[in-house]
Amino acid sequence: MGKYDGLEKYLENVQIKLSYAEIENIIGSEFPPSASTDRTWWRNTMNPTRKQAHAWLNAGWKVLKVDLGNNVTFVPQQKKDKL
Repeated sequence: MGKYDGLEKYLENVQIKLSYAEIENIIGSEFPPSASTDRTWWRNTMNPTRKQAHAWLNAGWKVLKVDLGNNVTFVPQQKKDKL
């Protein structure tokens, strides 16, 4: 076991839970109504029509769960290539 293995395990299991209001503040805009009523709006897809998903996927995160109209939990994607 290496000195920093604990840090690696911790970071692999980090979750970020943001309220809709927090995300709207970050993006500087309100969500469309479908973000509160259609769970597929939060799908982890690189579909060209789902630009919102590109934001979290390109940053290395994915949506784990959604409480529609309230909050979203993001987790890191699977490990990427080492630098």
